[in-house]
Amino acid sequence: MAGYTTTSDPDTSAKAIGKDMPISPKMAREICGMIRGKKAETAIKMLEEVIDLKRPVPLKRFNKRVSHKPGVGPGRYPQKAARAILGVVKSASSNAEYKGLSSDSMIITTISAALGQTIPGHMPRAHGRATQWDQQTVNIEVILEEFTEEE
Repeated sequence: MAGYTTTSDPDTSAKAIGKDMPISPKMAREICGMIRGKKAETAIKMLEEVIDLKRPVPLKRFNKRVSHKPGVGPGRYPQKAARAILGVVKSASSNAEYKGLSSDSMIITTISAALGQTIPGHMPRAHGRATQWDQQTVNIEVILEEFTEEE
């Protein structure tokens, strides 16, 4: 991942990127889908609730044999992925404040999770054998843009 997937106006937007985070790509995609289009403050609250096991993340794909959570359907509480994405969203929010933009009116317009570098590894098995056991990493990108309510 060389840069950002979309372009944005530098005067009204703020960006952040997290590279090679050792989290589950599946859970990272589901969390990104949950907070896409939300205000930055709301997204931060949602991620903190996931970490505190108060808000489940709905699973849209690969949700067979996953227990239903109240009001959501099939869902889980991916704390490790939520912590990593929370760090990137907070970084983008602080970048917006540094630029002089109002952090109250920032909306997550772009958030994506792409596969990062695969760290090779192995797991020892019986009789001197080993099984390949690689660690997947994820690249997270967040773009916040100023939102003005037009009525």
